Parts: sequence; structure tokens; C-alpha cells
Amino acid sequence: MPNFKLTLCYDGTRYRGWQKQGNTDNTIQGKLEALLSRLLSQEVEVAGCGRTDAGVHARGQVCSFRAETAMSCGELLAALREYLPEDIGALALEIAPPRFHARLSCTGKTYVYRVWNSETPNVFERRYLLREPRPLDEDAMRRAAALLCGRHDFAAFCSLKRSKKSTVRELRRLELLREGEELRLVFEGDGFLYNMVRILTGTLLEVGRGERPPEDMAAILASGDRAQAGPTAPAQGLTLWSVAYEKDRG
Repeated sequence: MPNFKLTLCYDGTRYRGWQKQGNTDNTIQGKLEALLSRLLSQEVEVAGCGRTDAGVHARGQVCSFRAETAMSCGELLAALREYLPEDIGALALEIAPPRFHARLSCTGKTYVYRVWNSETPNVFERRYLLREPRPLDEDAMRRAAALLCGRHDFAAFCSLKRSKKSTVRELRRLELLREGEELRLVFEGDGFLYNMVRILTGTLLEVGRGERPPEDMAAILASGDRAQAGPTAPAQGLTLWSVAYEKDRG
């Protein structure tokens, strides 16, 4: 049975996140599986590279699925573009190797958190930004970011109280980029824990506002205690930017 790789973008504002849920059909995965099953006249299960939370957006979410069909990739892609809701976009579709799996084959992800650091309202992009009108000490934030990079146990930056799986991750890049009145926080790593990027963002914003010193990062990591880190930043500022696979690296 052919194995497909599908790349999507979506505005997560009105959805309950990526993962389908029994109590609602208002999820990205749920909408996609329902449409594919209807288009291909068979039950289709879709595996995403990750589970974005309610309200989080994606510029390059990758998913995979298996299906028997006489439709070409171009024909199926055109049908997806026609029938998906206008806030979900099918970017690319291709036949993948038999062993490809969107999540298990993934070697890295990049997230971007956008902060509108200005007293001036940004009406037209308000769904994709966190508004922070107070001045931010970006040098202090960069010093804190440097202490967070590398391979660490990020249990203190995870909302799950208990996890049977390892909470060790490699944060390969944490960069602050200033674009006019917007501050972008770029996170690149081998994987991310539940709410990890949003908690890292909330903690760095505390540093930027002078509410804690950059040097606190080492102690927070060592504690493994969620209560030691900052607040979870709101969902709307976060976008899954891109997903990497083995052939993309090097």
C-alpha cells in the first residue's frame, strides 16, 4: 500500500489542536482524516510529526498516511486544496519510502514564537503574536538562551507532571531575532516536550522584563521542577515552522 508524505500549513486559532479527540471533531487531524477517508473511499489514519496545542499554528506540519488509490499525487493534492477548510492548506504531497513515518522518522523541528514588543496595536496579526508592550532586555534574554542550549533534562519546562518517557532533549538553537517592533524567538531541537517552547518563552520574557536573572536557567534545569520556571506563554504566538528529516540534514 503506498505511503504518502503530506506537508500542511494551518491557522490554529479555531481548532482544538492537531490531535483528534473523542469529544470533538474540531481538530486538524480529525478534519484531515475525515476528508481523506471520503476522497479515497476508505478509512485513512494520519500520523503527524507532532501534536500542536489548541491555538498553535503551523507553517510546515508534516504527516504521513497509507492508502490505495488510482489518483496521482497531483490529483489528490488538488482535491485537498479544494475541500479542506480555508484555514488549513495542503502545501505538498509525495510518495514516501515504505518505512517513512512523519513522527518516527523526524530528526528535528523548528518553532518560532512571535512577540509584538510595542505599545502600538498590531490589529491584523493579533492572532499570531503575543503583545508585550513593556521594554525587554534582549541582551539578558540572549544570555539566558545560551544557558538553555545543548542537551539537558527539560523536565522543569514541561507541563506534564509525570512522564514515563525521557525528558532529555537537545536544544540546538535558541535565537532572538529583532524585526522592527517584533521579536522572534527561534527554537530548533531534536524534539520538544509538552508546552516546552511556550514555557521557555514565558521564562525568557521574565528575564527580559527584569523579573529574574539569566543565571537562573541553570538552577531551573537542575531542579526538574515545573514550578521553578516561568509561565506558559499564550498559544497564539507559536508556530511550528519546519520539520527536518535525515535527508534534510548535513
